[in-house]
Amino acid sequence: MAERPRFSLATVAVDCADAHALADFYQRLLGWEVKISEPDWVLLRPPEGGTGLSFQSEPGYRRPTWPERAEEQQKMLHLDIRVDDLDEAGAYAVALGATRAEVQPQDDVHVFFDPAGHPFCLFLN
Repeated sequence: MAERPRFSLATVAVDCADAHALADFYQRLLGWEVKISEPDWVLLRPPEGGTGLSFQSEPGYRRPTWPERAEEQQKMLHLDIRVDDLDEAGAYAVALGATRAEVQPQDDVHVFFDPAGHPFCLFLN
């Protein structure tokens, strides 16, 4: 077998109805920088470098449901975000436009939805 080629994860692409609106939410939440901005696509990267997040507008985007339910749009991914204080970080996320999920399966992880409906989890550092 040939030697494995080099692979490096550059970004995670997130589909949504409005790439600029969702990128703005995550830019404010994470403090990341906009590196590329196009009409239907935005790339964010952390200031210290590393894997980024990109947001792509999709005309037929449907919000996922969580917890998943049969016959409804399933989530395709969720983000796990490390924080120093769950309550403070959660309040900040809600002030930016996130919604706290009704179902909270763990005490040390808090689940929220971003403005496009993607679930994300905050957990302690």
